[in-house]
Amino acid sequence: MMKYSFTVIGSIALLLFCGLNVGAQQEFAKDGYKLVWSDEFNNDGKLDTTKWRFERGFVRNQELQWYQEDNAWCENGVLVIEARKELKHNPRYSEGSTHWASSRKNIEYTSSSINTAGKHSWQYGRFVMRGKIDVSSGLWPAWWTLGVAGDWPSNGEIDIMEYYSNKLLANIAVGTDQRYKAHWFSNTKDIVKLGGKEWAAKFHVWRMDWDENAIALYVDDILLNKVEMSSLNNRDKVGLNPFKQPHYMLLNLAMGGMNGGELGSTIFPNRFEVDYVRVYQRVTNR
Repeated sequence: MMKYSFTVIGSIALLLFCGLNVGAQQEFAKDGYKLVWSDEFNNDGKLDTTKWRFERGFVRNQELQWYQEDNAWCENGVLVIEARKELKHNPRYSEGSTHWASSRKNIEYTSSSINTAGKHSWQYGRFVMRGKIDVSSGLWPAWWTLGVAGDWPSNGEIDIMEYYSNKLLANIAVGTDQRYKAHWFSNTKDIVKLGGKEWAAKFHVWRMDWDENAIALYVDDILLNKVEMSSLNNRDKVGLNPFKQPHYMLLNLAMGGMNGGELGSTIFPNRFEVDYVRVYQRVTNR
């Protein structure tokens, strides 16, 4: 969401944007949805800490990046999450350790991961994010949710937007009878078929519609994946449905790791930019 000066061109652009925004609101209202939470990232500088918290360090999936606050900020109406190549000492390094995070003497890449855990969570609704991703080798941007209760993956995971290895992913995960082993409902979309780097150079709109009956994931109104709620019970003895509880959301730009692939000739710094994130719920939802 760009900022506009009070020029003729700027005023026209603002009016056009407002018209599009109102149009979307009206369309969603017809479907019974009301805006209940959003971040438009309009204030330059630091993120709104009443809405977001940061992850720190080497966190998951044997990824290359060290997460830190410095790599995320608001600029010209968008959230910037920046991946950098920079050499730092790993404060969690332990000589002789065999753990992937503490065995690394140095940090070679940094990025940011933010989430709403402990601040905001939602059960059911229409979730919308307008963003721009870079599809260079080894990058792994994502917008996703996790359930507030239970260990992963028995708390449920929804990957509304995920990219790596030349494909968009739309995934839903539940738990199994093996701890930390997920059962996945996954669909992918080849970036080349969408338009490759030319497609990725533009902003696109990802959306999740989640209700008592199903979870449906979209990009630019193209359905990527839809799974009925009746299929989403954990594959363990208890068999609870982890999507019948509130979830919090995450935004991050990862690199490498178990799925991201090799960085190769990828240029740094590199950015994942987010224009807005919005959550709508039906008026009858509580």
